[in-house]
Amino acid sequence: MGIIMIVSLVMLIAGLTVLRGWLDPHEHPWRFVLFWFACAWNTVLMLLLSLLDILLIRTQARAARRVLQQQFPERNTPGSMGSQDQN
Repeated sequence: MGIIMIVSLVMLIAGLTVLRGWLDPHEHPWRFVLFWFACAWNTVLMLLLSLLDILLIRTQARAARRVLQQQFPERNTPGSMGSQDQN
């Protein structure tokens, strides 16, 4: 993901500065379209990979929470708020 982010940033900066003449949309429309499409694709790919990473982390955290709940079941001890009301 980090590499894709760096590539996207370099493409963006290069397209706006160094490659401006090479990407002139009036002289080379296909170059312009393909370059910016590739830049947009890298950005969307980075966002999708980030979303996948978040979902995987949430799934792992949920599984770890289940394991902990099975290893350490909730007990009714004095001062704890167990499943029974203490009046």
